[in-house]
Amino acid sequence: MADTRRRVKLYMLNEDRQWDDRGTGHVSSAYVERLRGISLLVRSETDGSILLESKIQQDTAYQKQQETLIVWSEADNYDLALSFQEKAGCDEIWEKICQVQGKDPSVDITQDVVEESEDERFDDMPDAAPPIELPPCETSKLEEIAELFSSVLPSPIRREKLAVAIEAESYIRKLVDLFHMCEDLENIDGLHHLYEIFKSIFLLNKNALFEIMFSDDIIFDIIGILEYDPTLSTPTKHREYLRNTAKFKEVVPMTNSELETKIHQTYRVQYIQDVILPTPSVFEENMLSSLSSFIFFNKVEIVSMIQDDVKFLTTLFAQLTGEETDDNHRRDLVLFLKEFCTFSQTLQQPNRESFYKTLSNLGILSSIEIILGLDDERMKLAAIDIFSYIVEFSPSMVREFILHESISVDDEDLLINLVIEQMINDTDPELGGAVQLIGILRLLLDPENMLATASKTEKSEFLSFFYKHSMHVLTAPLFANTADNKPSRDDYQSAQLLGLILELLTFCVEHHTYHIKNYIITKDVLRRVLVLLKSRHAFLVLCE
Repeated sequence: MADTRRRVKLYMLNEDRQWDDRGTGHVSSAYVERLRGISLLVRSETDGSILLESKIQQDTAYQKQQETLIVWSEADNYDLALSFQEKAGCDEIWEKICQVQGKDPSVDITQDVVEESEDERFDDMPDAAPPIELPPCETSKLEEIAELFSSVLPSPIRREKLAVAIEAESYIRKLVDLFHMCEDLENIDGLHHLYEIFKSIFLLNKNALFEIMFSDDIIFDIIGILEYDPTLSTPTKHREYLRNTAKFKEVVPMTNSELETKIHQTYRVQYIQDVILPTPSVFEENMLSSLSSFIFFNKVEIVSMIQDDVKFLTTLFAQLTGEETDDNHRRDLVLFLKEFCTFSQTLQQPNRESFYKTLSNLGILSSIEIILGLDDERMKLAAIDIFSYIVEFSPSMVREFILHESISVDDEDLLINLVIEQMINDTDPELGGAVQLIGILRLLLDPENMLATASKTEKSEFLSFFYKHSMHVLTAPLFANTADNKPSRDDYQSAQLLGLILELLTFCVEHHTYHIKNYIITKDVLRRVLVLLKSRHAFLVLCE
């Protein structure tokens, strides 16, 4: 069995500053003749191919983050990260990197990060950027601290040195103690200065500082500090909202305390990024990339931990489909599953494939079918969101399920027909849900994404099935509304729904040829469609 300590996922930062998953494998360090030095090697666990061959350069700044992550840059805009399955493996490779560079393994970064332009500017001035001396952490010094922190932001060298000083002197926790004092004494000026100080700390963009601020014992204090934005007339009650309104519901008991802590932390950090922190200016927009990466890797870890927890997932699905489960609890389970699937969007091949296979084996599509058969709109909407994620990832997996169940399930209970019924009965005045569902149906009916290896079989089987068992459900509103010489209902919502159905029928005409031609002729569809020319809604007339 392969050593799990050395099992890693390799990530590369793309042009949009998002982390792309480049595969899972096992990492080792060895001398590579071609590179003339000790190098990091990652071999794919699927086929043994080399995913990474990277020489450990003397001047490269490697960073260790969150105990299982090593991040570095190899060239301009070419950032790499190794995410380890186990802390022991991360420590082992980190020690090797430090040994090659002659560094103490207790550090979290092996080099001072300095931009080239700054290097050149200070080449002949060795003392131009001395260590930053922090003022005493006292209430009377808060304005001075805020000004110092703000003044270093334009300089990469000074940002780095300030971050080192803050971490070395446990300055964040000292500032949190001052926050408690200022809040108890209602010292508004002091609280405003603390807000500015912590806004600057965020803009230092240092993972090591984020790990301190987001630790379980002080994250609420950090959120409290960020309530006192000087530009607002009254503080925003973020802590009250997170404690009382946004309560975490443990839908299935979690035996993994690390997973639960990670979920809490990720939700709160995402809230800080999305709700509390002001929209970054052009100057600041790349100065929060480490915050985005922190959230991204947390989500990857959460999905992996849940996916590996067989007992948790088995219990979740058993309760989701169990007859004795009450509606409120079932709704919580569906919403949790939707959030879980949303997190999975951070994964890429082959991890997303493994994720959806896990859900498929647990009966995710049968569960969606059961939920769509219930009389609960909120649950149905969440189920449709989950269904859309699955269809977008693998239409063939969904088609296979639909074909298989058609052998033993009545037409009205088929998953695809329940989806069509949900579309037809959308209560949204703008038919937002129906528009989403039309997109899903289009993906399922598109021959272009049917498996290349069995395209003829999948295409002929699924389209034959659809026209026999489901097309009549899709066109039912069209036939119901055109029984006479003019539309029986011509309100805006009915016209909008008919417009969507005509749009999908047009797609079928363009892509299905034989099946749709046969259907149009035998069901006299053209005559029915021409009745809609008498609609008072121009957009519906133009759909024809």
